[in-house]
Amino acid sequence: MRDLRHVIVGLLALVASCDQLLAQTNTANDLPAGLSWAYLWNDSVHSQPPDPQPVQIPGSTMQYSVQQARNMFFAANWFPDAHPLMPAVVESGRKPDLRACGGCHRAEGTAGADSASLAGLPAVYIVQQLADFKSGARQSALQSRPPENLMTLAAQVATDEEIQAAAKYFSELKPKPVMRVVESDTAPATTIIRYFYARQGEGKEPLGRRIVELPDDVERYELHDPRATFTAYVPVGSLKKGLAIVQSKANPAMACAVCHGADLHGVGLVPGIAGRSPSYLARQLYAFKIGVRNGAGAALMKPVAERFSEDDIVAVVAYVASLTP
Repeated sequence: MRDLRHVIVGLLALVASCDQLLAQTNTANDLPAGLSWAYLWNDSVHSQPPDPQPVQIPGSTMQYSVQQARNMFFAANWFPDAHPLMPAVVESGRKPDLRACGGCHRAEGTAGADSASLAGLPAVYIVQQLADFKSGARQSALQSRPPENLMTLAAQVATDEEIQAAAKYFSELKPKPVMRVVESDTAPATTIIRYFYARQGEGKEPLGRRIVELPDDVERYELHDPRATFTAYVPVGSLKKGLAIVQSKANPAMACAVCHGADLHGVGLVPGIAGRSPSYLARQLYAFKIGVRNGAGAALMKPVAERFSEDDIVAVVAYVASLTP
């Protein structure tokens, strides 16, 4: 009887979990298969167990462990002399709900495929994005994906002072070139570690019409090294096609440079997009396209994104990611 009760309790928990997941799933469109590479999520695989032994990385005198780096209320400060003093909201957050901004976005704002690079973005723009997350104006096409849910939660629980402090800090950082884009018909054989691709063995796999973006050194990425680099394998011909779309000579009003600047480094309160993660860029273009991102700037972005096919999105983000930030 006791075993039966345990089974029933387990089934009820499973049903509740499924109900919660369904409540969070996309209410706009099903995620297109051609962009599934930008929405990775597999929590069952880790590159290594959370080792408590501190280690060093090249160029740093600090020591942190993977266990520390995976603590969401901690931002690994590998290069403390390279940036201003981190405010508490960036370095440690505020328990129990507000995670450290620098945990996901890194102490130098470089982030990775799973979150936005914030270095150098206008402070006013960062504040507005948090307001959009809080109001629901900015959502994801796959709302069950944890990173987006954590951002919404952060926006809901952060105080105005914390938001202003984080925005000021990240806006004062200089973007770093950490992305290399390679045109290829194949990519290294991969596995999915939570939110990102990682190499699996020495083999290769067909690339198809997707982008495979992966850290060059998984351990350094897992240790939240803000200078960890990435390689994005993109379909052959993507850069030329992406350049043509971005320039939009047939329709200059649709050209990215009109708002984001000639070098796509941003103009005024419009964010720079050059050198950003192609996975991140693809998620944002698709969110504008299907109307789940309706905050500031959406009125200008939506008509542009709506005209893009899935292949167009691949080409555009490949080209933009190849630029120097």
